Amino acid sequence: MEKIVETVMYRSRWVLAPIYLGLSLAVVALGIKFFHELFHLLVHVWQMKEADMILVVLSLIDMAMVGGLLMMVMMSGYENFVSQLDIEGEEKLVWLGKMDSSSLKAKIAASIVAISSIHLLKVFMAVPSIDEDKLKWYVILHLTFVGSAFAMGYLDKVKQTQN
Repeated sequence: MEKIVETVMYRSRWVLAPIYLGLSLAVVALGIKFFHELFHLLVHVWQMKEADMILVVLSLIDMAMVGGLLMMVMMSGYENFVSQLDIEGEEKLVWLGKMDSSSLKAKIAASIVAISSIHLLKVFMAVPSIDEDKLKWYVILHLTFVGSAFAMGYLDKVKQTQN
């Protein structure tokens, strides 16, 4: 009985495979939105104010970072929890196969902080039109992300020194 339970549990990891495949579809959707925004920028570049153009460019950077985050989660998660990627003949990414769940967590936290920073910069650029109370909450939320990322990094460092 124990062997059956362990086998079912071990093989259930394949339930994650369609989820990681779904993330690749999210990357496609993000790419479509990226090029939609880029097209909008290029068509209206002569009519846009500089601040508006910077906001669109920041949004493009934001989407690129989210795309990179999706790829890291998708590929590392698949390799860590489902199966090793067999990509003979393909260029292998340097970090692939070297990112365990702890380092993936750190990369995700750093990406969230970077994405939050870009969003906060966009909010600061629109300061005259934003409510002061709302601005305060954006800053508090960003600082919460920064503090969480720092705490996770610190705890990982403490854990490594204990081993």
